Formats: sequence, structure tokens, C-alpha cells
Amino acid sequence: MKRITCIFLFLIQFFLITAQEQKTKNWILNGYVKNLQSVIFFDNNPALGIPQSITFKDNLIHNRLNFKWFLNDKLNLKADLRTRVFWGDQVQFSELLGVSYAESLEDANDILDLSIEGSSMKGLAFQSMLDRFYLEYMSEKWEIRLGRQRINWGISTFWNPNDIFNAFTFTDFDYAERPGSDALRVRYFLNYASSIEIAVKAFDNFDEAVIAGLWKFNKSNYDFQVLAGLMERDLVLGLGWAGNLKDAGFKGEISYFYSLEEEIDNSFGANFGIDYMFSNSLYLNGGFLFNSNGESRSGSEILLFELSAKNLYPYKWTIYSQALYPFTQLINGGLAILYSPGDLHALFVNPTLTYSISENWDFDLIGQIIFDKSDKYKSPLQAIFLRTKFSF
Repeated sequence: MKRITCIFLFLIQFFLITAQEQKTKNWILNGYVKNLQSVIFFDNNPALGIPQSITFKDNLIHNRLNFKWFLNDKLNLKADLRTRVFWGDQVQFSELLGVSYAESLEDANDILDLSIEGSSMKGLAFQSMLDRFYLEYMSEKWEIRLGRQRINWGISTFWNPNDIFNAFTFTDFDYAERPGSDALRVRYFLNYASSIEIAVKAFDNFDEAVIAGLWKFNKSNYDFQVLAGLMERDLVLGLGWAGNLKDAGFKGEISYFYSLEEEIDNSFGANFGIDYMFSNSLYLNGGFLFNSNGESRSGSEILLFELSAKNLYPYKWTIYSQALYPFTQLINGGLAILYSPGDLHALFVNPTLTYSISENWDFDLIGQIIFDKSDKYKSPLQAIFLRTKFSF
């Protein structure tokens, strides 16, 4: 199977590159190449297998090819190839612990194995994966997609309890496209502001099934959505909205998960946020997340917790705030702060600075700092990332 997948991915990549040289007009090809350098300082943390303070220095080259082929006026084929090459201390450290870095990358696949990957004890790993690969039919009233796709049912900015098909974590800032699912999605447009859709995620056994319906509509200048369905071993009912409170934006999502297993408790997630843009282009965003599955654990659990729509962040309550400001036309700065009240007072600080070098070149400086209180208030992790991106 792996050999077939490898040949298939090679042929796709070869086609995408050579297609760019053809002078046809029924396809689109674009993408980017990024280089991400990182330095991460870990305090001694037994939960991560780190017995003493240590510094990891790593590098990542990330290439993406986005291809869309217009077969006719209603039928399209989408194929996006994501290729990453890692090298540095984290890969080597993982292999020394007996944990294959390549296997952790393979987890990004859904049901279909559309990737090739590998890693070595020398600190080198790679993965090439089709994270979008679907056939799309579109007409005035219908939209039908079959294959690996992003089923985006989220509305809020930071967290999305309604995103039951492919939940994501905001800490993974280098994956703007976000994960996809192998699924069938059928959408019918009732009018310009409302629609109904049904989506079914592929599964090997029924315990892994995600089947749900979504109704979107507009009422009193608010966009609403209601969803209901099955997410693995839970029945789920959700509500989301987006509108305005005077000049400020107001968004929110709530989801209730009723467990079909007696030994597992029902759960509830809710996210509310308000954002506002000032006349000087200062953008402020704030709100909170409630996660009934959350606990008051160490701040480093941000790196370890099991992500799902039922568990978007490892703490029960989290308050977040974000500020973005364009210092010049080319330089933008931002700061996001997440605070989780509790015994440990977990705090996540995320400063960013972006410089647009030219039309196709961007430079980013990103920080991630975690604080918590065990015996004393301290920071078990500090990370700095330097990213250069070329888009084409």
C-alpha cells in the first residue's frame, strides 16, 4: 500500500509542476515555500520525558502546492500537496526515546493513507501528504464534495466547539489551511443567506463515525447555525451565531455531547467572543472558552492533551484577549494572551511580528510562552520561531 501511495504522490506532484508550464486556462496552481526556524527552551518536565532543562533547535521547510482543475462549468477536482522536511533536536530526541517521529506525522492522515513519511536517528524526518483531494460539483442550488476536504463548521476566531469533523488547535500557527477529513458533504442553498447540509466522515467501524447535519439561516441581522448528529460515541447538538453588538462583532458557539457509553460523562463546550476595529486600525478580540472536560493541570499539557471538538483546550475555563495593530503598511504586530483560572493559573502568551518584504515575500517572528504555578509561578516553556515565506 505504501509503495502505491508513494508512486501516486510522485505522479501528482510531477503533474502539478509540469502543468504550470502548459498554457491552458482550465486549472489553477499556486502555493508557497516556507522556512521555519525554532528555538524551544524546556524546563525540567517529567510529563514530556525531560528530566532536566534542555534547549531544542529545529528547522522546517514547508512546501505547499494547491491545484484546482475545472473539468467543466460544474465539476472541479481539488488536489493540494503538503510536503514538510524536519531536522534538528526534536526529531533526534524523539527517536532516542524510541518514539518514531514519522509515526507521529502519519497521524495527520484520516481514513485514507495519502502520505509518505520517514525519519532517522540523525534528526531528519519528512512527510508528503495530500491534505486536500476531492471532487466537487457546484450548481446554483447544490454543492457536493467527495474526498479529503475541510468541513469548516466553525464560526468563532479562537475555538470552535461546532467544528466536529476536523478540530484544530490555534497553537499550530504554521498550518493555516487546517486539517481535513475523508468525507462526503452535500449542501443545498435555500436562498442567499440560508442553506442545509449533511456530511458523513469515512470510518472503519461505527464507533469512529461522524455523521451530522447543519442548518444555516439569517435572523435579525445575525447569521445562525444549528447542527445535530453523531460524533463517534456521542450524540451532538450545537448552535453558533455571528452578528454585531452596536459597532462590535459578537460570535459564539455551543455544543452538547451526549455520551452513548455509560462510563463516559456527557460534556459541554461553549465559546463567546467580541471583536472591535478602531479607526486607527487597532483590532481587539476577547472572550472565553468553557470546556467541561477541562482540568487544572500543568501548563505544558497544552502540548500533550488529546484534541477534539469535545476538548479544545485542557482547562475548564479560559479567558483570551488579542490585539493586532499595523505599525506601517509593511509591519504588523500582535499579542494574544490566554489565562486559565485555577490552582495553577495557567497562562499562554503569544506575541507576533510580521514584515511584508515584498508582494510575495513575508517574514514572521513568533513567540510562545507558557506559565503555570506548581511549587512556584514559573515558565516551563519558552519558544521563538522565525519564519520566511515565499508565495507563488
